[in-house]
Amino acid sequence: MHKLLCVLGPISSTFPTDCLDGDEQCPSVLSPLGVFFHSCLPTETQEPNTPCPLLTNVAGPIRFRYSPQSWSRDRVQRELYRPLNEKFGAQSTDPRYPPPPAFAAVHLSMDNGDLALFAWKRDESGAYWLGNTETPQTLWRTDKYTFEESPYPVARWAQRVLLAELADAEPWISPYRHVMWFFLPVLFSKDGKETSRAFFRDHAAGFPDATREQGLEFYEELLKPGILDAYRYTTATKLGTSDRLDLVRMRASMAELNAAKLLSDSGYSFTPEVELDSGYTLDFRLADSGQLIEVTRPEPPTRRRAGTAASAIKETVQGKTDNQLKAHQGAVVFVDCTSFRDDEWQAIRAESPSVGYRPAVVYRMRPEKPCEGYVLGQPGLSLALS
Repeated sequence: MHKLLCVLGPISSTFPTDCLDGDEQCPSVLSPLGVFFHSCLPTETQEPNTPCPLLTNVAGPIRFRYSPQSWSRDRVQRELYRPLNEKFGAQSTDPRYPPPPAFAAVHLSMDNGDLALFAWKRDESGAYWLGNTETPQTLWRTDKYTFEESPYPVARWAQRVLLAELADAEPWISPYRHVMWFFLPVLFSKDGKETSRAFFRDHAAGFPDATREQGLEFYEELLKPGILDAYRYTTATKLGTSDRLDLVRMRASMAELNAAKLLSDSGYSFTPEVELDSGYTLDFRLADSGQLIEVTRPEPPTRRRAGTAASAIKETVQGKTDNQLKAHQGAVVFVDCTSFRDDEWQAIRAESPSVGYRPAVVYRMRPEKPCEGYVLGQPGLSLALS
């Protein structure tokens, strides 16, 4: 995925980066020089290699914090509940589902809509915090873990609670259990919960001419086989944990799911997010052949300066050829035209234009329809395209 670096400003060496959590701004990368950056994608009016707008409130996906200390209900009230209640107004209740055996737990609900779960071992040290609210100071310097990195009984319990909370708050998504589970880290992130939910609710998960239900059902079926389960945090988090609804970036993140579906439907196993010695990360490496694949999702001409659909895809691919593809010649570029409406896509299909790079695969996906597309050059792939 093409990325632009935006310099936000200098940070002192004493900046408490380990206490940043769901409520604080988080630098994406802290350089050795003490400068932190954010990565972002071009917007409708931006071209590759131009500065991007500064993003604010970009907390990460929701993750556990692990405290190795001993806890009691009195300490929970004193060091967790009271600070949150003083700042936001809070209620401390029993979780709707009991925690794993040997654990006690509380559910903290803030008046601003934030929540947190805290489970601690009754007879020994160790506790787990999971929240999308401000982290109490006593937990600032604790380590963070994804659901998959945490003990299974604790992770299963916490996700069960959050899934039930999500179904209550957003009943429209409750029939799509795999979408709920897969994107749970961002659907409950502090700053991204509203924008990620709006993306699925109001924008059909990036399909320009589909209903909400059609978009959700498409990704429900895509995720059901579990082809991306092992890469859940990496893939889901790309949808974004910012409070800014950036549809260009969010649609681009779904292109990687679309590419995974095309590869899986064609019988290929793969590894996503492949870090290479060149310093670039390409989107996929095929298990059998080692073939590298980079995915791009152009915006249609109605949303950018390009005058035609053909020039739109060519300009987008050019942003890759100057960087990742130049460093890894022979990689295949997947050009996902799912953002194109029917008339724009038909113009592409009729012309089958060059994209300025080979080998390339140009395609478009639609709910309830086979994937359509064409191939340029010799990618060495047998793909399920109509």
